[in-house]
Order: sequence, then structure tokens, then C-alpha cells
Amino acid sequence: MKKTITYEEALAKSAALCSISEKCISDIQKKLVSWGINHEEGERIIARLLQEKYIDENRFARFFVKDKHRFAKWGKAKITHALNEKGISKENISEALEQIEEEDYSDQLETLLNAKLKSIKYKNEYDAKAKLIRFAIGRGFEYEAITTALKKIEIPQP
Repeated sequence: MKKTITYEEALAKSAALCSISEKCISDIQKKLVSWGINHEEGERIIARLLQEKYIDENRFARFFVKDKHRFAKWGKAKITHALNEKGISKENISEALEQIEEEDYSDQLETLLNAKLKSIKYKNEYDAKAKLIRFAIGRGFEYEAITTALKKIEIPQP
């Protein structure tokens, strides 16, 4: 049998989670459900966490974008999709994406494509480009950014 926790315990645990790392409303809602907290109490806890600035969806979006861009090397499309899944507003998403500098973004994509080029087998330049495009799209980069980066990459004959 699953042990449920009290409102006060859930509030304290939620605040502690938010203190450790940035969380969004949907992250905390999932935790509250897993702890057996009913919807009404969950809403009160979330309202309190928002009021006391433990949860700030704009701040969460900015940190999420920075982490996924810098460490996971995701493109803007994949980051946007992940934030949409978490219920972050379009305004917060677009504001957070603005912090990615275009030059840094294109340099990162170029570096990724060059590294991938070394690890793939291809028959000709067309085949190599197709594989690199699929790879970059899977990473969440936009087609236009990919084609621009590919123009800067020299693909050796196999």
C-alpha cells in the first residue's frame, strides 16, 4: 500500500525539490500525484510555491534552454517541443530561445555535423548530406540552419 503524505509534508518536499533544481508546474504536479496529494491540495501547494518564487516558469524555461543547448546540444525545435510538453507558455519559450546567440547556434551545429561526418559511411556527397540532415533534424535543428551549415562543410570523397 502506498503511503500518502500530508499537505505540510508535500509542501516542504516540493519546496526542497525546487530549491535543488529549477522545476516547472507540471514537474511538481507529477510529484504531487505520485505522493497521493489530491487535486485541490496540489493546486494550493503550487500556488504557494509560485507566490514564494520557488517555481518561476520563465526562469525554468531560460535554464532549460541554456542546459539543452549547451550540454545536450539540442536544436531550437527539439527544445521548443520539450518545453511545450511541460506546458510552458509560448511567450516564455520564445523569450528563453532568444538568449541563444545565432553565431553560437550555427557554430554548434557545424561542429556536430563535422563530428558526425567522421563517424558515418556514405557512398557519395548526396548520401552524406542526407544522413547529416536526418541526424541534425533528429537533434532538433531547423532545416534552414542545417542547409546553411552544410554549405560550410567540406565532404571528402568516400
